[in-house]
Amino acid sequence: MVQRRREFSPYQSTRLKRTMLLLGAVMRRREFLGAIGGAATWPFAARAQQPMPVVGFLNTQSPETFAPFVVAFREGLADLGYTENRNVAIEYRWARGQYDQLTPMAAELVARRVAVLVTTGGEPSAQAAKAVNSSIPHVFLIGGDPVRQGLVAAYNRPGGNITGANLLTTELEPKRLGLLRALLPNSTRIALLTNPTYPDAEVQKREVLAAARISGHEIVMMTARDGGEIDTVFASLAGHRVDALLVAADPFFNSRRNQIVALAARMAMPAIYEWREYVAAGGLMSYGTVIADLYRHVGRYTGRVLRGEKPADMPILQPTKFEFVLNLAAARALGLKVPDTLLAQADDVIE
Repeated sequence: MVQRRREFSPYQSTRLKRTMLLLGAVMRRREFLGAIGGAATWPFAARAQQPMPVVGFLNTQSPETFAPFVVAFREGLADLGYTENRNVAIEYRWARGQYDQLTPMAAELVARRVAVLVTTGGEPSAQAAKAVNSSIPHVFLIGGDPVRQGLVAAYNRPGGNITGANLLTTELEPKRLGLLRALLPNSTRIALLTNPTYPDAEVQKREVLAAARISGHEIVMMTARDGGEIDTVFASLAGHRVDALLVAADPFFNSRRNQIVALAARMAMPAIYEWREYVAAGGLMSYGTVIADLYRHVGRYTGRVLRGEKPADMPILQPTKFEFVLNLAAARALGLKVPDTLLAQADDVIE
């Protein structure tokens, strides 16, 4: 049997061609939209698969004490485009003054494989992190010389995996002694309160003793490492017949500032501290760095590391702004007349 080819009329032929062209256009449109849809979803799928970077934040004290500084740290991160719980996570560890807990806490953050370790609240947290980590980028905020403490090789090029900021708190102890002398020109005996567990305690003593030899003061050494010992120190001050008290820079003392300020007022003891927070709590005067600024800078450094910069090439930050804060109400309660020359030096006066 011979199969006959189907014949189409001119009208049917034209109609068939139009149908085929339309089907071809529909198929091409579907392929095009499919390609666009696939390309559009690829970045979202890739982003969904990428884990959010985690910053490990280790502090010697408590979140209640350091809340304003954590806010400043987050602001620094935000300056570099990182917002907590949106595109970066932060794992907080607070030792609450228990320095022996810092090393296991640092080890826990290292095991968590955080993208950056941030150690704040003084040297103990930085030293604990260094002891358990040599590879994860590490940004610190301390009060003493990081080169002397072996944290970095040099200020301009730290080397290794560590960089950060130096508050210069230890180096400012002689300046605080000088301000006490300006307030009390007839003083002869000054008590120095240090924490023997603080890494720079011996340096603080040497700095103050060297300045006292020039000013002619006798320095009475006092130490306290917990709240009970702070009470004991203040109870003994009257027996030592000192004219004033210099509270050395120390994260533990900062966490106990309300206790220290209240005891100084009860003993009618003129005292100087490192941070304005003591004066805001009723203390007499303070001299030190604007610490919130340094926390903000540490936040920016952390953001730069998250972007891929290497700590080895990031210079150690140092403060350029210092503030002298004076509480005239506290001075009046102590029966002190603040010399006009000293009052003129104050960056902030609390009435």
